[in-house]
This record gives sequence, structure tokens and C-alpha cells, in this order.
Amino acid sequence: MEAAPASAIHASSQGNSWVARSLRAVWHPCTQMKHHERIPLLPIARAQGAWLYDADGRRYLDGISSWWVNLFGHAHPAINAALVDQLGTLEHAMLAGCTHEPAVALAERLSALTGGMLGHAFFASDGASAVEIALKMSFHFWRNSGRPAKQEFVCVEQGYHGETLGALGVTDVALFRDAYGPLLRQAHRVASPDARRALPGETAADAAARALRDVAALFEARGDAIAAIIVEPLVQCAAGMAMHDAAYLRGLRALCDRHGVHMIADEIAVGFGRTGSFFAHEQAGIRPDLLCLSKGISGGYLPLSVVLSRDAIHDAFYDDDVARGFLHSHSYTGNPLACRAALATLDLFEAHDVLAANQARFDALAARLSGLATHPRVEHMRRCGAILAFDVVLDDDRARRGFARCYARHALAAGALLRPIGRTVYLMPPYVLDDEEIGLLAGAAMEALERTLDESDARISAHTME
Repeated sequence: MEAAPASAIHASSQGNSWVARSLRAVWHPCTQMKHHERIPLLPIARAQGAWLYDADGRRYLDGISSWWVNLFGHAHPAINAALVDQLGTLEHAMLAGCTHEPAVALAERLSALTGGMLGHAFFASDGASAVEIALKMSFHFWRNSGRPAKQEFVCVEQGYHGETLGALGVTDVALFRDAYGPLLRQAHRVASPDARRALPGETAADAAARALRDVAALFEARGDAIAAIIVEPLVQCAAGMAMHDAAYLRGLRALCDRHGVHMIADEIAVGFGRTGSFFAHEQAGIRPDLLCLSKGISGGYLPLSVVLSRDAIHDAFYDDDVARGFLHSHSYTGNPLACRAALATLDLFEAHDVLAANQARFDALAARLSGLATHPRVEHMRRCGAILAFDVVLDDDRARRGFARCYARHALAAGALLRPIGRTVYLMPPYVLDDEEIGLLAGAAMEALERTLDESDARISAHTME
């Protein structure tokens, strides 16, 4: 960790002011605000490469890509330059009745990346909005196709697809589902193919096959009423980086084809190289009917999402009747600045062999963490491309409840931004780490684990002795 510069006193005062003002004025996402009475906010002043800098000048390696969005590091000169250029020509124009080059070029390039199979791009602002659009498209498609009874949806157990009401309806996170359940149109839930659920003697492919049997049974019973199933290909991220065998996606594609059900692939978190291939579903050799993209699409710069659809879905809306058109919009749809950031991000993939470089980069990170495989308090060490994760064994209920916050605090002290999901520690850093940064991140992850376990064990021991 860098020493604070000479201006640290002034910066610290400034940082404290930001924190105090934020607690008064900003309602932070997915946050119990009362916790920040004892857990201080981190006042970020600037960022560069893989690093975030606070108001004291201390730096923290961004081990989670600022909630999985930042692919090529902060303040990347190529993306910066593209945005400056775009600012000089067109900052925004409505996409209803108008068009512009950044949106057209981005739609064409994304389609090309699917081999032209997903040829139509509908733009939105964030991942939950993309999910809402995909659900509405599927529902409306079946109505336009003369099958209005197909209006039910299926989600995968542990799945997360966003927190707007439609997206929550296909999200299986108890905290959110229970809080807002009365407002939701509930979906069918099918078993997760999570490889951690493999029974003794089973492989990850066996666990996937069992989960597919659950889907098959539901489709047999309700196929005439089901519009679509939504799935996170290869990694259910919010479920604690639950990884599954690609055979699940192949089997799901076959079941959808057999029963006339749309397959919606939510690659909001796992697209753009996160799983080792550009799109995660490519590892199964299939294409979905609707593909939801966001997060890394703009390199972490600006809010943007897109739904890519097959021609058959688009064509079902093509009509003189306005009511048969797709009825969805928002003011900033296809914003030129966001689209230009996305184009610059795709340029970086094309200019550099990013996937091959990532293979070597994340092989090195996995090697630095390999010692954890025999740690007595660690289980399920796993990796999918540029996502690494492990679960921490915690036998005490209080330790489980407080683990994530405690670990995050110790990780910051060790110089890294890491935020566990429950008892799952994961690393999903930008695609720019050098050897020294790989070592720093791995060291911080392991140091935070030991300090958290020591603190947790000490509390349990003290409680036992009372």
C-alpha cells in the first residue's frame, strides 16, 4: 500500500466530508445504511488502471472490477479518447424516429460476434432493463404468433437477473424475493446445475444432467404455457459464483427447441470474455434466442445494455399495426456516448489477443491461490476463465452473517477491494493485471482470509467462555 502523500491531511478532511455528506444525502444500493455508522464508506478520489485511490492517496486494487463492469482498467486512454471525440460531435439524440452511427455500428458488430444469428439489437441502460425487455419480447412474440397462452416464465434456482419487478420475478434470491414477493409475478423455478451440488461420485456433468431432468419434467407438464426460460450461462454469479458444466446449456437448448420455449441467456455479468470465451454460451456450441448484455459492454464507463434477438423474434413484430410493435422505450436508449464507449471496448478486443492474454494472466492468479486448495477452512476452489472463487467453511451462524463485511474490511487493509457473496470469496479483476499486481491481489485475498478467520474464531471463543 502506498504511503499517504504530503497533502493527506487536507485529503483526509475532504474524504471525511464526502463520507458525511454521502450518509446524509445518498441512499446507497444494496446497503443497510445503518451499518455505515460503524463501517466507513471508502471515499474514492480517482482511478487508474487496476487501482482505485482514496482521498488520502492510498490505493486499492480493484479485485471485482467495480461490480464486474470494468474490463480494461480505469481511465483507459483509448476509451477516454473515443469519448472525448464523441463529445465533440453528438452527446445524445433520441432513438425513436432517429438514428446515429454509434448505435448502428455497435448493433452490427455485436451481431457479427454471434455469426449473424442474433441480428437485432434493442438498447437499454442497465442489466435489469435488458432482462425486462427480453421477458416482454418473449411474451409479446407468442401473442403476435397466435399463442397467447404462452405467458409463463422459468428461472433457475439461485439465479439473479436484476431488481426491477419483472426481473425480480425470475430472480431466486430469498432476500429480494421475500421482501417484494407480493408485488411479483412469480416464475417456475427449476434445479440449479451448480457443480457444488454433485453427489459423491458424480461429476459436474452429472449434476447438470440431474438439473436438466427437472427442466424436462416441467416442460412436459407446462410447455404449452411457458414462454421462456432464463439462465446465466456457466456461472450464476450472485449465487456465490456457482459454476456449471457447459452440457447443461446444450441440454437446455435441445429442450427449448423440442417444446417451443425461448432460451434467454443472461450474460450481463459473464459476457465479454469473463468465462474465457467472448460469450459464455459459445462454450456449449449453442446460441440463445435472446441474449442480454450489459456491465462490461461499455468497459465500465457508462450505463448501457442491449438485448440481441433472432430474426424470427424480430419479424413477429414487423407489421403495420402499432399494437404488434414492441412497446418499450426509455429516453436515453442507445445513447451515443455509451455506444461509443462500447465500440472502443470492442476495438481493444480486436487490437489485442485479449482472451489468450487472459488465459495466461488468470492461470498465474490461480497458481498464486493454489495453496488454498488444501486450506482446512476452504472448499470448492474453482475457476471459469477470468473468475476465481472459493467457499469458506464457517460453522457458527454469527460468523456466517458477518463474514462478508469482515473480510471486505481486512481486504481493504491489505490493499484490495474484494466483496464476498455470503461465504464465497471471488476475484474478478480487470483484464490488465501485471505480474506484480497478480501477486498483490492474491496476497491480499489470502491475508484477508486469515485475519477474518482469526477475528471470527476469537469472537466465538470469547462468547463460549462467557
